[in-house]
Formats: sequence, C-alpha cells, structure tokens
Amino acid sequence: MAEQAAYWFPAKTYGWGWGLPTVWQGWATLAVALALFVLGSAVIAPRVDPLLYGLYMLAIAAALLAVCMAKGAPTTWRWGEK
Repeated sequence: MAEQAAYWFPAKTYGWGWGLPTVWQGWATLAVALALFVLGSAVIAPRVDPLLYGLYMLAIAAALLAVCMAKGAPTTWRWGEK
C-alpha cells in the first residue's frame, strides 16, 4: 500500500489558506461540500427565506473550514517559496 500524504489540503504558496486537495479524501470532502451548496440552493429558496438560506450556507462553509483546519497543513501568511 502506498504511503498517504499527511495532509488532505496543502498550504497555499502565496497568501493564507489551503490549496486544492492532494488526496482522495480531500476531493471527496470538497465534492460533498459543493453538492450541499447546490442542494441548499435548490431546496431553500433564497428569495423566500434569505435568513435560513444564509445560515445554511454559513454552516456548510464553517464545516468545510473546520475540516481544512483539522486535515490541512498548518497555514500562515506566505509570500512564496523560501
């Protein structure tokens, strides 16, 4: 069995945050989050209930951020390769 990468999401080279996933678990997490964003847009009409829609989207974004913080490389502000 091949050795898995330590982090699902690598730190960005420039700025703060994480880049695209490097392992299948990261891609699956990103796909689920995107599917939940689309599903929420289809189920919760933003014009009918904007507060519920906003809270739903905020919850999905917070969950994705939590996964990135738990499974991603430690991140700080970066100015490129050293």
